[in-house]
Amino acid sequence: MTSLLSRRETAPEVRTVPVGPLASVLGVVLLAALTAAVAWGSTSVPPAEVWSAVWHRLSGEAPRPGTNDLIVWQLRVPRALLAALVGAGLGLVGTAVQALVRNPLADPYLLGISNGASLGAVAAIVLGAGGALGLGLSGAAFAGALATFALVWAVARRGGGFAPLRLVLAGVAIGQFLSGFTSYLVLQAGDEQQTHSVLFWLMGSLSGANWDLLAVPAVAVPAGWLCLQARARGLNALLMGDETAAGLGIDVTRLRRELFTVTSVLTGVLVAVSGAIAFVALMVPHVCRLVVGGDHRRLLPVSALFGALLLVVVDIVCRTAMDTQELPVGVVTSLIGAPALLYLLDRRLGSGS
Repeated sequence: MTSLLSRRETAPEVRTVPVGPLASVLGVVLLAALTAAVAWGSTSVPPAEVWSAVWHRLSGEAPRPGTNDLIVWQLRVPRALLAALVGAGLGLVGTAVQALVRNPLADPYLLGISNGASLGAVAAIVLGAGGALGLGLSGAAFAGALATFALVWAVARRGGGFAPLRLVLAGVAIGQFLSGFTSYLVLQAGDEQQTHSVLFWLMGSLSGANWDLLAVPAVAVPAGWLCLQARARGLNALLMGDETAAGLGIDVTRLRRELFTVTSVLTGVLVAVSGAIAFVALMVPHVCRLVVGGDHRRLLPVSALFGALLLVVVDIVCRTAMDTQELPVGVVTSLIGAPALLYLLDRRLGSGS
C-alpha cells in the first residue's frame, strides 16, 4: 500500500530528460544570455569588459573611469537581473496556478490579480493616486494586486469551501470589472505622453529597472519558489483530483488557500516592477512539461530557469530590434507565445494527449 501511494504521489507524466543536467545547461545558457543582455545595446561593451566592471564592483574596488562602467553597472546589469527575476517568477506562478485550478490554460490573468495591479498602476499614472498616498507606481500596483486578492478571496469563499471553478469564475469576473475601470482611466489620460506611459506599462516594460527596484523581487521570487517547492507533493496530488489528494493525506482546502496566497503576492510583486507581461506564465509550464514531465519537484525549478532565460532573451530583442524606440516586452512575448502555444496544442491534440 505504501509503495502504491508513493507511486501515485510522483509525476503525472514520465520525465523525458534528467533534470540535473538540464538545469545545469539552462543555468549556463542563462549566464551567457545575461552577459549578452549587458553587452549589447546602443553602445556595445565587450563581454570581457562587462565581467571586469562587474568584478570591480563586487570586489569593492573603485569604479573604473569612463562611461562603460556606468552603462554596465547602473543601467544594464539591474535590467538584466530584473528580467531574469520576473521571468523566473512568472514561470513559477504559471506552473502553480495551472495546478491550483487544474486548468492548463490558467495564468495570473485568470485570477484577476494582474488586472488589479494594472488598475493600481494606471491610477497612479493618470490620477497621481500613488504619489498622493506615498506609494509610487510600483507601490500602487502592488496595493491594487493585494486588494484584488482580498476581493477574489472573499467572493470565492462565500458559502464555504474553496472550489477551483468558483475561484476561476470570481477571478475572471472581477478581473474584467477592473479591466473596464482601467480602460476608462486610460481614456482620461491628460496628454499624449501620459497615454503613452500608461499603454507602455500595460504592455510590460523593464525600462525602469534600477538597483532599488530589484530589492523586493530579489527576495520575493526565491521565497516564492521555496514555498511552492515545499508543496510540490501537494501540487502533484491536486492534478489527480480532490478526492484522490485527500486520500493521500493532503488538506486540499488549506493547500489551495496557501497556493492562492503565494501566487497572488508573487504576481503582485512581478506586475508592480514590470507591468503586465503576457504569455510567459501560460507558455513556460507547457514547454517544460514536455521536457521533464509533470512532477512539480522537477517542473518548478526548470520552469523558473526557462522563464528567466526566455524573458532575458526577449528583453534583448526589445532593446535592439529597432533603432529609434524600444518595444514593449508584452508585444514580443505575445508574438512568440501565441504561435508557440498553438503549436503545443496542435502537438498534444495530434498525439491524443
